[in-house]
Amino acid sequence: MPSLAVKLYSIFFKFQQRYTLHNLTQIPVHAVDPFGITSRREESTAASNPSFYEGVATKDIHIDPFSSLCIRIFLPATVVNFDPTTIIEDKSKDGAFIYSGYSPQARTKHKRLPVVLQFHGGAFVGGSNDSVRNDAFCRRIANLCDVIVVAVGYRLAPESRYPAAFDDGLKVLNWLAKEANLAECGKWMGNGNRNGRRRADAHVFDGFGASMAEPWLAAHGDPSRCVLLGVSSGANIADYVARKAVEAGKLLDPVKVVAQVLMYPFFIGSSPTASEIKLANSYFYDKSMCMQTWKLFLPEEKFGLDHPAANPLIPGREPPLKFMPPTLTVVAEQDWMRDRAIAYSEELRRANIDAPLLEYKDAVHEFATLDVLLQTPQAQACAEDIAIWVKKYISLRGHEFSY
Repeated sequence: MPSLAVKLYSIFFKFQQRYTLHNLTQIPVHAVDPFGITSRREESTAASNPSFYEGVATKDIHIDPFSSLCIRIFLPATVVNFDPTTIIEDKSKDGAFIYSGYSPQARTKHKRLPVVLQFHGGAFVGGSNDSVRNDAFCRRIANLCDVIVVAVGYRLAPESRYPAAFDDGLKVLNWLAKEANLAECGKWMGNGNRNGRRRADAHVFDGFGASMAEPWLAAHGDPSRCVLLGVSSGANIADYVARKAVEAGKLLDPVKVVAQVLMYPFFIGSSPTASEIKLANSYFYDKSMCMQTWKLFLPEEKFGLDHPAANPLIPGREPPLKFMPPTLTVVAEQDWMRDRAIAYSEELRRANIDAPLLEYKDAVHEFATLDVLLQTPQAQACAEDIAIWVKKYISLRGHEFSY
């Protein structure tokens, strides 16, 4: 069973969440905000930091002028260790050097890293990509996997109901493809080069003279090794984005989704499973609370527990499972949503997809990403287990270990 401290904090957490949900239910059903919001005022956030704090530099980008959709990029320090000349230093009056952030330099060889698109949890109505807990978790993944993590700040409900969050996830994947193509165009620009050879310092500029390609991704991102990682409700978004990537095929080139990780996905259905009955009042997120969030997320006229956003195993859902990418599923023993996630993992294996299941004993929903549990040995072990499996698909030489 979970520790006494976890049980006590769960009571406080539930009380706080019910108060938040009550306030959200006061928002009129038809009060739709296309621009939307990506975080709540009560959520503590971590500022971005271009210096390599805890081995990772971060920056925030608002990528859609028509909505609040944003991302936070996590760049591990291994790219600097590979090329020390890429640190920018400003000389102060006393002759000392002051670090002023990371900027890739032209005409230098750059290490390229896989890209992980990460979708935070929060039951579609809370959480954020720049929250303290999500920032810490993404830093951990960036360090353990040696990858660039792109944390997606999708629009929250009820201000922006379904399909806003799902559309935002797909939009970021398409944005990644656009950035990769812009970077490639810059490499092949032959202006001033009679032989038409590649120029390492070439860029594609907008009307104001600014480089249109995001420099960290252009210098260090390898979109042909892209992994989707979703936490709780973010796992539902990741699975949707994976399906759309399969349907798009080569239209997404050079982006290739090579694997996905679903951490305690926020699945539900009209026919209750054994865990949904036995663990309905489980820790942190009980079933009644989650039912409220589904009502806030799905439009009133489309509400149903077998909605495609909620139930991954409804008949006729496309594309066929045999085309899905390798999928690692993480479940917690004390989570009422566990059985449906296990069933989905089993169906993927029946379709001959590499779809291992990691179940953690005595663990609760969001045990590896909740702020008060992030530093526990179980949370650290979970991140390490994810890294072991992910490296099999992002390593250029392959990886010898698999579950």
